Amino acid sequence: MTFLVVEDSRPTRNLVKNYLAEIDVGSPQKFLEADCGETALLILQSYGVDFALLDLNLSTQMTGLDILKEIRRSDKYKQLPVLMITGESDKATVINSLKSGANDFIVKPIDQKSFAEKILKIIKNSKG
Repeated sequence: MTFLVVEDSRPTRNLVKNYLAEIDVGSPQKFLEADCGETALLILQSYGVDFALLDLNLSTQMTGLDILKEIRRSDKYKQLPVLMITGESDKATVINSLKSGANDFIVKPIDQKSFAEKILKIIKNSKG
């Protein structure tokens, strides 16, 4: 399974990859990473991705929400499982992400157990 981790903070990207590596997803894992939306879209155009994890607030022009909207417009990735990651926990942010097509949402600091549960739930629901 190939995961795309889009996060502008290298330490957080590494944490997410480490947490993912500890989850048994039933197949070998591969990680692609981007620190901005533009790079994320290039990766999506160039590689096969099975799951995207998007930081909502990137320190570039393009936000995680912008990436999510592009993903949902794409025929190739319309059904791609997406977990939004953010430091914001207000209801409007959560609702906007879910309305835009995110499968779920997790707030920083990321709790490893909750993170694993959300990933496995999204994978299970996307197969069924």
